[in-house]
Amino acid sequence: MISGLVQILLFQSIGELVSKLLLPTLPGPVIGLVLLVCWLVIRKGINSDLAMVADGFSQYLGLLFVPAAVGVVLFLPQLQANALAIISALVGSVILTIASSALVARFLSRQEHHE
Repeated sequence: MISGLVQILLFQSIGELVSKLLLPTLPGPVIGLVLLVCWLVIRKGINSDLAMVADGFSQYLGLLFVPAAVGVVLFLPQLQANALAIISALVGSVILTIASSALVARFLSRQEHHE
């Protein structure tokens, strides 16, 4: 289990270094995650220690939403004042996401039939 945790922290640290030195616009943990995924693809699998740590973390992912919920309650007056704009943005983004996903799926299915 320690080995899996060390792997995760190693890739996050490498991601932080890359972010500070080469790509300051990208967050270090995101770069580290991409590097970890690339490493796992190269290795063609996940070792048991890393899988155990990942399973342990995934059981508690819901706790990450607690600060967001507190933030929502903290800014409730601003959210109420801008409710129409927020709802419009959410509905519009959902519609655009569904439409663009449908277009990409249609494009990819046509490409698949041509091959």
